[in-house]
Amino acid sequence: MRAAAISTPRLDKMPGMFFSAHPKDLKETEHSFLDNKTQKRRPRTFGMDMKAYLRFMMPHLESGMKSSKSKDILSADEVMQWSQSLEKLLANRTGQDVFGNFLKSEFSEENIEFWLACEDYKKTELSLLHSKAENIYKAFVHSDAAKQINIDFHTRESIAKKIKSPTPTCFDEAQKIIYTLMEKDSYPRFLKSDIYLNVLNDLQASSLK
Repeated sequence: MRAAAISTPRLDKMPGMFFSAHPKDLKETEHSFLDNKTQKRRPRTFGMDMKAYLRFMMPHLESGMKSSKSKDILSADEVMQWSQSLEKLLANRTGQDVFGNFLKSEFSEENIEFWLACEDYKKTELSLLHSKAENIYKAFVHSDAAKQINIDFHTRESIAKKIKSPTPTCFDEAQKIIYTLMEKDSYPRFLKSDIYLNVLNDLQASSLK
């Protein structure tokens, strides 16, 4: 079934919408991970209108352009490329957002949030590694983490030791585990989901206008 249309495409009116944690956002909000320990998971929601979301994010959605010379323009060809590999999906900013929204509907958004946090961490200045490593550990790795990721005990303990003298590769092992989990589990379902198919179908229809 296609999702029910929302009359006003405002982000603050769209339940369940996910926005990826990009480097510039993480620098401002990394401390917020620790404030979410008591946060309850929201109920599963599918009542969003992805076309309305994309129109808000990309004013040129309906232009029918097939190439993306600007970051703000998304083409049907680009969305089709998301189905080639998880790597291509995650390389696209909007792809991260849409996939993250799908993961949120399955109550597993912590996977992409952790993966993106690791990508940002590897680019962190050495002087900031310790504080950022602790934030990621407390948010995703610790046994009491609000958004605990699904990794084995050995990897969890290994990270706990590594962050005492952090390096840019502290979370590499865990990041690979979570990437593989998304690739083999969530990603195939995403490609068959209404969330992905609606985005693709809407862009293909727009390109024909």
